[in-house]
Amino acid sequence: MSTETTGESSGLKATLNLQRKAAITAGGAEDHAGRVQVERMVNFDMGKTIFGGLSGLPKMFMEEKLAKEPVWNEADGASVDAAYRAAETAQPVPAIDQRLIDFMVEECDFSMEHADGTFLEHLVFCHDYAARHYLEHSPNVALLHSILGTATNTFAMEAAKIPKLKDLLSDFEALHVEVFPSVLRLFYNGEFLDELEANLHRLDKLEALHLFRVIDNEPLTIDAENLWINLNFHLMHFVDFMPSANWSLHRADPLLQMFERLSGLLDRAGERQAKVDVTFPSAKVAPVGEARSVFGRVTGLLPASVTLKLARKSIQEYSELAGHDLSYRLTWSS
Repeated sequence: MSTETTGESSGLKATLNLQRKAAITAGGAEDHAGRVQVERMVNFDMGKTIFGGLSGLPKMFMEEKLAKEPVWNEADGASVDAAYRAAETAQPVPAIDQRLIDFMVEECDFSMEHADGTFLEHLVFCHDYAARHYLEHSPNVALLHSILGTATNTFAMEAAKIPKLKDLLSDFEALHVEVFPSVLRLFYNGEFLDELEANLHRLDKLEALHLFRVIDNEPLTIDAENLWINLNFHLMHFVDFMPSANWSLHRADPLLQMFERLSGLLDRAGERQAKVDVTFPSAKVAPVGEARSVFGRVTGLLPASVTLKLARKSIQEYSELAGHDLSYRLTWSS
């Protein structure tokens, strides 16, 4: 069965694959070992993805991760598709504002591919997931989360168009769209999450996060209430970067590491607002339906701290190239 099926709610001619449909239906990320065969992609070209600018070991790690695709067992694939259609019938995802669609199509460039398919497919997934599982807030934040920059310095629009974009958004939406790419880079920093975790006892005193906008290094401030909301948008965003199967073999994946850490932080802080069900692997188990390359087996032996350090170094280099200041400041009341 093909892994690509047409999404009916996007309005952007994007598609939702079965892994994304399963995530939206269940409200979380799941290890589908036993339901899929993980196969190497034929003629995979990482240069066409948002990660094409990576080099050295980080590029090799990412290519090992991306050059794979799940081929679903026919019965399991049909079951996922049927469940998704039933959920969509019971609770249809709201249509995307046509004005935003026009802006994205006419004013932006989303032609680069993502980890699985086109970038628009990733954005539509994020929108539809948030619309289903974070009802308290606008899914437009999830749709536009990377319009002002990805972690690898791809920019769908110029900074000069920011006023035009803001005219299409509420103040709430604009704030979260601006802040999202900068907060994402802070996850790689490590110190940001360290500081929040070290202050769990006084989170009621947290006032704001001060940081810099990725696209043009303009200073930004987000208050504590909105910061927790933004972190919940990130929690949902991580869902789309998880391996389709055999998570225990991929525990050194920096994105899986950050997902697990953010998930735990939100639980301990009592700020888990969006529905994101996930169970992280506690021990390695034999892979099911996935043959790893020699490089994949070798990297699977590396400590998680090593792969995270490499990813952190790449983010620092990308911010330097973009003229983006990675520093931040949390302010607290007395």
